[in-house]
Order: sequence, then structure tokens, then C-alpha cells
Amino acid sequence: MISYLKGTVRTLQREPARAVVLVGGIGYEVQLPVYVYQSLANRGVTEGSEVEFEVYYHVTERQPRPQLVGFLNENEKEFFEQLIQVEGIGPAKAAAALVMPVSAIATAIENGDSGMLMKLPGVGARAAQKIVATLKGKVTATALLQDERFSANGAAAAATVQASAHSEAVEALVNLGYRPAEAREQVDRAVRRNPAAGEDVQELVREVFRSQSSVRSAFQAGE
Repeated sequence: MISYLKGTVRTLQREPARAVVLVGGIGYEVQLPVYVYQSLANRGVTEGSEVEFEVYYHVTERQPRPQLVGFLNENEKEFFEQLIQVEGIGPAKAAAALVMPVSAIATAIENGDSGMLMKLPGVGARAAQKIVATLKGKVTATALLQDERFSANGAAAAATVQASAHSEAVEALVNLGYRPAEAREQVDRAVRRNPAAGEDVQELVREVFRSQSSVRSAFQAGE
């Protein structure tokens, strides 16, 4: 099992956030939570830079291909391991949700702030409630960390804006008659198709409508 990597960045990409790290002539593909990627970018890490990651190693019978999730320190990794203990929150969903410093998310959990947690991509009302119910009282030490918070990290602030835009776009679609789960799925897809739209509520909604218009046109053409 791999728990730590130190080597040279061969490739570093934003969407989806991941890095290939060369260690002893072997390239390891490491999935990066958005906050970790943004922290690296904020520090000027690029191809050729030396990096080190605390690694969460995940493999199951249903997913035999190993998944490596990278973190900048043990605190981030430990919080991630706590988060995936929540029912319905697997490694992929947890990694996608970490768009803010772990201390900020842990503080929201300790405060029972479900509204704050619902700003995280892929976290709806039910998931937020489960996170609070499962972890409240268990992440106090993480909440007290002095890590790269919003005031000290412009990239983290940008992630907060993106999470807020995501939440507002979902709300706008619900007001237009979409079911909440469907609205979240449509917005997630819109971000994957057009990451540049991630910080603009109106552009996210337009991207959803453009996609659905394309699907309808394709369907009608096939009739």
C-alpha cells in the first residue's frame, strides 16, 4: 500500500484535478482534491517541481484499479478519512467536496452549519445532515488548525465563490421546477463540461439549458 510519495511533477492538470508524480522512474497518478490543487497552484508548483504528498490508497473488489488521493499534510488526510466514514460519502465524492481548507469544513461541522456544508459540490441537505450527525464532536482538533484559510489564500477564496455559485445555480433550477437531486446533477455536469463557468451562476444555468437543448435537437433528428 502507498501512503506517501515524494518526487517530481511530470504533469499537473486542473480539470479533473490530478498530478502524475515521478518517483524513481515510475509515474504515479494522484487524484487531488480541488483545495489541494489550488494550494499547489498558489505556491507556484508546475511541471518539474518537487512535491510530496500524504496519500490515501483506495482499492476494492468493485474497483480493482488503485486510486491514490493526495494531500499536503497528515491533517488533511486524516480529515478525509473521517469524512468517508459518513454513509454515502465515498472517496471520489469526498475528494470533490474539498474545495475549502479542512479547518473551515470542520468548523462548519462542529457548528452544525449544514448550510455551509451544502455549498460543497455534491453535498445536498441530506448529506450535510449526515456529515454533522456522524462527525460533530470528532473534528474539533481539525477545526482549530491554522491552515491556509480564506484570508491568507486567494485561491481558497475563489473556491468559495465557485461553491457558492454552484449552490445558487442549483437553487435557481429548483425554482424552475427541477427536483433538487436532478438540479445538482445538471450543475455538476455543467461544471465538468465548462469549468470556466464555475464561478458564474447565470453561465452555469445557461450551460445546463444549452446541454438540454442539444440533447433535444439530437433526439428530434433521430426521430
